[in-house]
Amino acid sequence: MTYLDQISEATSFIKSQYPTDVPIGIILGTGLGKLGEQISVEKEINYSTIPNFPLATVESHSGKLIFGELSGKKVVAMKGRFHYYEGYSMKEVTFPVRVMKKLGVKTLLISNACGGLNPEHEVGDLMVIRDHIDLFPENPLRGKHVEEFGSRFPDMSDAYSADLNAIALGYARMNGYHVHTGIYVGVQGPNLETPAEYKYLKSIGADVVGMSTVPEVIVARQMQMEVFGISAITDLGVEGKILPVSIAEVLAAAAKAEPVMTEIIKELVRVIE
Repeated sequence: MTYLDQISEATSFIKSQYPTDVPIGIILGTGLGKLGEQISVEKEINYSTIPNFPLATVESHSGKLIFGELSGKKVVAMKGRFHYYEGYSMKEVTFPVRVMKKLGVKTLLISNACGGLNPEHEVGDLMVIRDHIDLFPENPLRGKHVEEFGSRFPDMSDAYSADLNAIALGYARMNGYHVHTGIYVGVQGPNLETPAEYKYLKSIGADVVGMSTVPEVIVARQMQMEVFGISAITDLGVEGKILPVSIAEVLAAAAKAEPVMTEIIKELVRVIE
């Protein structure tokens, strides 16, 4: 079975469970799954039941597709994403994004937990992603090209929607929310970075570092989806502020950032045409 056949089989199964097209997709990052509770759920589908779908192996990712309404719009949310460090290929990591496109998704909203590199950042802050740097060792577009996916050489000069970023930042200002904007660098993980690595990543222009998002954005943009990305800063890689961090502390910091992130995403869903 080809990769395209696998996508089609997964899509057909999902449509048999939930036949309505959904224009907005949401990927919920580490510790950021409670946004799913804001969705008026019409259907939940466990990843384990979907043909060819990977399975989330990270404890904080539950592994469900949630269909329903948020801010009056039809949405599908991934409660649990896949990471390269779990042993998946980039084609497997981005498989759900391909499926989302087939389900009708035109706008993809992506959240993640990350480490802050900018001295202005504090744990629990949010950052709207303006651009990214790809340091992953594999690209999701590597291999035989499938014309149906889009351009073989997709342009990435506007990977993150300037319009959606402006709406999100304007909404944050209007409501007194302190939200940064900046550049996300994607690395393979799963270990956190050394102080020297944090210093290097900051020196090449990154404001935050994480282990996801970049592959999904590349695939989404190839398929002509509009993309918005937001990061919850859960630990600091700033010189003088680097401390040992546990997954429990990461989840606690994500929980601190989540209420504002949820409000921003709800507002974006409300205004998306």
